[in-house]
Amino acid sequence: MCNSDSIVIIPTYNERENIEKIVRTVLGLEKVFHLLIIDDGSPDGTASIIKELRQEFPEQLFLVERTGKLGLGTAYIAGFKWALERSYAYIFEMDADFSHNPEDLPRLYKACAEDGGDVAIGSRYVSGVNVVNWPMGRVLMSYFASKYVRIITGLPVHDTTAGFKCYRRQVLETIDLDNIRFKGYAFQIEMKFTAYKCGFKIIEVPVIFINRELGTSKMNSSIFGEAVFGVIKLKLYSWFHKYPQKA
Repeated sequence: MCNSDSIVIIPTYNERENIEKIVRTVLGLEKVFHLLIIDDGSPDGTASIIKELRQEFPEQLFLVERTGKLGLGTAYIAGFKWALERSYAYIFEMDADFSHNPEDLPRLYKACAEDGGDVAIGSRYVSGVNVVNWPMGRVLMSYFASKYVRIITGLPVHDTTAGFKCYRRQVLETIDLDNIRFKGYAFQIEMKFTAYKCGFKIIEVPVIFINRELGTSKMNSSIFGEAVFGVIKLKLYSWFHKYPQKA
């Protein structure tokens, strides 16, 4: 069997244009990663492509199929639980559309495995604004949303909404995953904030974010609204909640 201490989780919904290329790129890296796809019943046949690829990569590529579009957060929670049932020491989040460069996975791994981080974030904003092919309005919205989150929560992270991350296993074992409430992009904020409140060290690794070339973005105003108002709820909740602490 092809062993690895690392699993990359990619949620998918209608990603047939990207999925084979992202799978081959991740599994072709010099460092060996395993890859778990969580597909929410994509009507475009994304899961069928994965099943074909599994014949080629039976020991590195895995698939969980869910019925219906159940949300980004629940997809990652399902993936986290799947990974924790196995022996993976490092658990990654990544998008399917190449907005996150697979070549940066080893850098996130190093931040946790060698540099002392408990959570490593592929950060668009820790060294300026590193975003390519986004409309200026969306760049500004994302950048100032992260500033807003920092002001409200006190979270010492520049890219609070980033979805490119590596967790040490202990982080996901400590966080009560069943108590994570947000399903959209506020999920990314909640996970970082909870890890921070539990006493884990967060390292930001500068990356360049490139807007997808193929397929359709899943971002919409309701997802953004959840993030804006969810931040206030998170802060209020933290005043009355005792977080488990890093052992």
